[in-house]
Amino acid sequence: MIEITAEEYARRLAAVRTRMIEAGLDALLVSDPANLYYLIGYNAWSFYTPQVLFVPASGELVFHTRAMDAPGATRTSWLPAEHILGYPESLVHRPTEHPFDVVGDQLAEQLPKGSVIGIEADAHFFSPKAYLALQRALPGRELVDSQELVNWVRVVKSDTEIALMRLAARATTAAMTAAIDSIDVGVRQNDVAARISQAQITGTGEVWGDYPAIVPMLPTGAAADTPHLTWTAQRFVDDDAVVVELAGAHRRYHVPLARTIMLGTPSEELRRTEAAVAEGLADVLDTIADGVPVDTVAQAWTAALKRRGLSKESRLGYSVGIGYPPDWGERTVSIRSGDPTVLRTNMTFHIICGMWMTGYGYEVSETVRVTGTGVECFTEFPRQLLTKGT
Repeated sequence: MIEITAEEYARRLAAVRTRMIEAGLDALLVSDPANLYYLIGYNAWSFYTPQVLFVPASGELVFHTRAMDAPGATRTSWLPAEHILGYPESLVHRPTEHPFDVVGDQLAEQLPKGSVIGIEADAHFFSPKAYLALQRALPGRELVDSQELVNWVRVVKSDTEIALMRLAARATTAAMTAAIDSIDVGVRQNDVAARISQAQITGTGEVWGDYPAIVPMLPTGAAADTPHLTWTAQRFVDDDAVVVELAGAHRRYHVPLARTIMLGTPSEELRRTEAAVAEGLADVLDTIADGVPVDTVAQAWTAALKRRGLSKESRLGYSVGIGYPPDWGERTVSIRSGDPTVLRTNMTFHIICGMWMTGYGYEVSETVRVTGTGVECFTEFPRQLLTKGT
């Protein structure tokens, strides 16, 4: 089994602390579950209640979590038990109190007045109430937005992480195969979602599937002109085009994938969109390589669509890796014009060639690794419209 070594965790922490020093931070408070997993290996469905990792610029890390979840942190993280503190159960879901009232008091003992403390202001599970509690408990200290500091360290993957993503891709392949095999005229959308979910978790061979950060998405027919729709009990009918977007996950590493499945005969509009997307995706994959600016990649896509008389306002893709609900994206690099990032080897992206038109939609995506000379696709599925029943 692939293991994340103590040496790798040490490299991750050192990289975070280097960025902290550059940002003028005396400490960092980490609440994003993906960042907790990245730094200490903690993995549990506890993120719906307040929890935070204290990362000083030097010294020992301390993880503050709910009392009943503290033992779980000793099971999954590398932190010693004495550095895992559980706040009282009586503070859970109190209208006039917050767990960070207590956590903040504990942090105040370690952070002298004048300290500059980074917080994950845009993390999904760091609430305004949590911020206010810390602000009350830490007078004389400055709380500043860390601007996804740990997320940016995560952008370039280690070889170990790439190996884990390759394993996750096997679960992705199993899940997309289940989708293609089960989508048919008369079949209920929810039954297809169930088969996808089973394949995602079962995985394949020795590669078991973790729960994905996002459920299977199945925009269908006219509703395929809108992304991010899930499923109903509606049955597929002749001439439905079904956009399937899903991910395989293994040990929290995600490899998303999207394909469009046609039940019956595709319209001329759909075929034209398919051709435009195929040309654009090919150009994008040919452009990606170490040292290439993200803006150049985005422009290759835009130019390909323009040749076909089309355009796409939304971003083309984003950085992926570790994921927890509600998102498998890393909230860092976006493949779009104006992004200043320059690609580096072992960055990994979900490239989404989704075209949401009027009354129909078409989507093909690939999760890729940037290499020194080009790109590695994690999965191998045909990139054209997948037709059934024609």
